[in-house]
Amino acid sequence: MTLVYCGHCGQELTGSGHEDCRTALSMEPPRYCDQCRRRMVVQVHPMGWAARCSVHGEIHG
Repeated sequence: MTLVYCGHCGQELTGSGHEDCRTALSMEPPRYCDQCRRRMVVQVHPMGWAARCSVHGEIHG
């Protein structure tokens, strides 16, 4: 699986410029699918989080 889009800002992962996004993603769930750039449905709960893309399914953290 190749990551194409940033899970934080939804922009293409080309070169640099996503250092702040990586920092943010270490503390919060992704908001965009890293494969298709769709906005995901995110649920945060006391034990972690779940994010669901309508095409690629659910991820947990």
